[in-house]
Amino acid sequence: MNTLKTFLLLAALTALFMIVGEAIGGRGGAMIALVLAGVMNFFAYWYSDKIALSMAGAQPISEHEAPRLHQLVAKLAAQAGIPKPRVYIIPQPTPNAFATGRNPEHAAVAVTRGILDILTWDELEGVLAHEIAHIKNRDILVSTVAAVLAGAIAYLANMAQWALFFGGLRGDDDDDNPFGLIGVLVMIIVAPLAATLIQLAVSRSREFLADATGAKICRCPLSLARALEKLEAWNRKIPMQVNPAQAQMFIVNPLKGEGLMALFSTHPPIKERIARLLEMARREGML
Repeated sequence: MNTLKTFLLLAALTALFMIVGEAIGGRGGAMIALVLAGVMNFFAYWYSDKIALSMAGAQPISEHEAPRLHQLVAKLAAQAGIPKPRVYIIPQPTPNAFATGRNPEHAAVAVTRGILDILTWDELEGVLAHEIAHIKNRDILVSTVAAVLAGAIAYLANMAQWALFFGGLRGDDDDDNPFGLIGVLVMIIVAPLAATLIQLAVSRSREFLADATGAKICRCPLSLARALEKLEAWNRKIPMQVNPAQAQMFIVNPLKGEGLMALFSTHPPIKERIARLLEMARREGML
């Protein structure tokens, strides 16, 4: 279901790009915006592991330094059918974790010092299974596709603003934009916002999918459910110092959004994630 939802959201983002492209950029402008967004996000995708790890201040940790952690990662990777990712430690007391890498062959998992202090090994297994699920499901690729389309729409809106400033918009063949000035102004404002909301919905859908896949990998939905409950409480108690651009990577969103701001969250509500995991445990006779 989450895979289908992701597909439908990406289809909606593609359709929005096509509509906006024709309305405010024409086919030529749309292609320029898509190429610009594609080039920028390609480099972010290709070097995603290095960029993410560097921004988080993550440091590699050897098997000699953390043998049990490496054994756990190796076991889960084998159960997921992917190569063992590299293992990193983030020197922060707030418990959290993320995975990165353009594909399973170039992937890494990073955990904070804090998460090793507060979770049991069963709970840590649930967290690492979630992160390995992101690698298995190629979520960096999915996120990059969404970012390219949303970025292209933002570029189109920016191009349209400059075009209006310098005397109006023209399509490929028409002297006047068929949407009219008011329609174009509305699109300049609304389209980037709509694209951002869809992009964030893709991110939330992939979190649900990683929860479900991770629970299957570690064969215990309850471990991940208990871990999420602890991580949510501790992230409220000890806020994490993190670049907002990194928030979507972590298993628990270090940036809080309540009410209307929840629409702009990269993660679904923890209560809903836990409820789905508990339902999975019930179906499998664990409750």
